[in-house]
Amino acid sequence: LKERNVVATFFVTGENAQNYPNIIRREQEEGHLIGNHTYNHVQLDKISKEAAKEEIEATNQEIYEITGVYPAWLRPPYGLIDQEMNAQIPVPMVQWSVDPRDWESRNTDQTVQAVLSEVQPGDIILLHDIYATSVEAALQIVDALTEQGYWFVTVEELLELNGIRPQAGVLYRSGRG
Repeated sequence: LKERNVVATFFVTGENAQNYPNIIRREQEEGHLIGNHTYNHVQLDKISKEAAKEEIEATNQEIYEITGVYPAWLRPPYGLIDQEMNAQIPVPMVQWSVDPRDWESRNTDQTVQAVLSEVQPGDIILLHDIYATSVEAALQIVDALTEQGYWFVTVEELLELNGIRPQAGVLYRSGRG
């Protein structure tokens, strides 16, 4: 992405942030947005509100300790969160509009074609960088869409263009730090 002068949003689990802090720092240094994706990639609508708060708070703290910034955006795993919990979280939940199901196919060409056949201006494309096929697909998608005149921004920049901003404060910030 750096070679292509493209920014993205990386929703990271706290566990991966803890295990790969240098990658998180690099993402921040290169201008990417880092968001919260829970600590253990749990389905938030299947656990208690207290457990969900702990998942979110622990991830926020982990990201803060690495970057010095608390994440202001949350992407719930599987896109699922119950309405009551959603109402308690003071930041926008980020969903996606194009899901090529890269985690399922793990096929670069299939992922690229799925995105290119669906994408429209203003879309949020969901990809999972834990698969080499998805990483390669992302680069091919960037190249193809750039040729078509698209440009890439972080989720925060995209949503701000549409009048959505995180509220002051942070998402379940712990008292530490």
